[in-house]
Amino acid sequence: MFDDLLKMLLQVVGGLGIFMLGMKFMSEGMQAVAGNALRRMISLVTGNRLLATGTGTAVTLLVQSSTVATVIVVGLVNAGLMQLKQAVGVIMGTNIGTTITGWVLVLKLGQYGLPLLGLAALVYIFARRDRIRFIAMALMGLGMIFFGLELMKDGVYDLREAEWFQQAFKLFAADNYFGIFLCVILGCVLTFMVQSSSATLGITISLASTGAIPFDTALAVVLGSNVGTTITVMIAAIGANTSARRTAYAHVIFNLVGALWMAILLPLYLPLIQVILEAMYGMGPAEAAAADPGDSRDLRTEAMITAGIAITHTTFNVVNTILFLPFLAPFVRLLIWLAPDPRTKEVSRLRHLDARAVDAPVLGVEQSRGEVVQMGRGVVKMAEWTKTLAFNGPPDEKLVQKTYNREQILDNMEREIVAFLTDVLDGTVPHSVAEEGRQQLRIAHEYESSSDLLSTVLKNYLRLRERKLELSAEQRRNLEEVHEKLIRYLRHVSDAYENRRRPDDKWVLGINGEIKDRIKHLREEHINQLVDSSMDPGLSMIYTSLLTDYRRITAHARNVYDAIVGTKARPVD
Repeated sequence: MFDDLLKMLLQVVGGLGIFMLGMKFMSEGMQAVAGNALRRMISLVTGNRLLATGTGTAVTLLVQSSTVATVIVVGLVNAGLMQLKQAVGVIMGTNIGTTITGWVLVLKLGQYGLPLLGLAALVYIFARRDRIRFIAMALMGLGMIFFGLELMKDGVYDLREAEWFQQAFKLFAADNYFGIFLCVILGCVLTFMVQSSSATLGITISLASTGAIPFDTALAVVLGSNVGTTITVMIAAIGANTSARRTAYAHVIFNLVGALWMAILLPLYLPLIQVILEAMYGMGPAEAAAADPGDSRDLRTEAMITAGIAITHTTFNVVNTILFLPFLAPFVRLLIWLAPDPRTKEVSRLRHLDARAVDAPVLGVEQSRGEVVQMGRGVVKMAEWTKTLAFNGPPDEKLVQKTYNREQILDNMEREIVAFLTDVLDGTVPHSVAEEGRQQLRIAHEYESSSDLLSTVLKNYLRLRERKLELSAEQRRNLEEVHEKLIRYLRHVSDAYENRRRPDDKWVLGINGEIKDRIKHLREEHINQLVDSSMDPGLSMIYTSLLTDYRRITAHARNVYDAIVGTKARPVD
């Protein structure tokens, strides 16, 4: 008995591993083929609830994970790139998108899983064009899904006759409300353990289609898988800002409420699905349960059980979304009440780039892009605060500290981006994603270097006050003019990157030349002044340092422009 149990366990675990790896391969292949369209969908999400829901559905279809899609939405909200109302609509759509796994399994391809896997693997190995290779990867993943499911079915088939298993599952018989809720909890725990509602669905279908568990028990377990996905999202929201927490709460409430009313109506729903399956297959779950053990595993019965679970999963999630959509505005108000605005202003940026986004590299670079956008905003803010502190009377100590803190935050953000993108680009990613990742690394480096220089600029202005050294009125006016132009320059390239548009080439080249020429003229003028008259050496050194730092910041702004338009970076001396 122990040997049989061990053999069964190893086969189920092996099948589950192949199934989950197949989900990953199919996801990566589909993302690579439809990557640009996927990113456009995310970036174009509007306040239209139907469009947002459709986007969430489409994204989850391609990513093959509602958890990953929702975690990324939480990140985009945290970065300020998506509004709460938009995010709630997308999250509703992810629940519909995740039901595609059940419909994939409805296809009668179980016996063809291994041949499909083998043929697709050969194409993947020998194909030269990226698009063909990624299509082959998606088909290879599909083959692994069916092959893994067959292995799990073979592994659990003998369970239906095992007395210990029957005794254990008597506790989870969904023949009353207590049993239904126990099954929902089981599905929730199982999903959290394997970190995939699709894997829970695969395990449940394997058990139900072999007769190891009753059909109604399988439906209740699948309901619980919807709740299990919310735990991961709540963990992802820990340490995030208020908007991100609201988004996570939306995911939890939506799934919990849905699972609750679905569980309550499950006994009333079972006769309806019985009629539907009888019309489709000439038999229903009741007939399968009454059949002899040897008859319950034929292809028609397996297809019927799988279709019943897929129909139920889809129906519940679609109906739940339809019920929530008309109340989207009150729902958003409820979320704001649950997570009110803080008394102190939060830094609107991602605290952590979630590692789950690495499983969806096309969306992972979108998440890291949000952090690069925040870096650009931070650099512009630093430049504005430095101008206020340098030219508008005595410095405010709180603003001074705030400026220095922002420089440290930008340093941490760059390190975070580099570590995250290193993991993303280390996997199998399409060329466009790799190029986007390299562009983000370039721009993040330029922003971080700019923040270091702005911090140095502020220190030099404060050093003048500490040493009671005063620039002439003309020098102050000239430096303020350069600083103001630099703010406009940084803001222009930062806004262009944030809004996915090409900067105004003529304007950029014009202001870049103006600032450089102006600094060069001021430096020459200063040298002539030193020759003609005496000047405090400390004052002269600080003034020269300011001109040098302004020139370097200008060069970094130009490098951001070059990264956006795709030209080679220029050295900053």
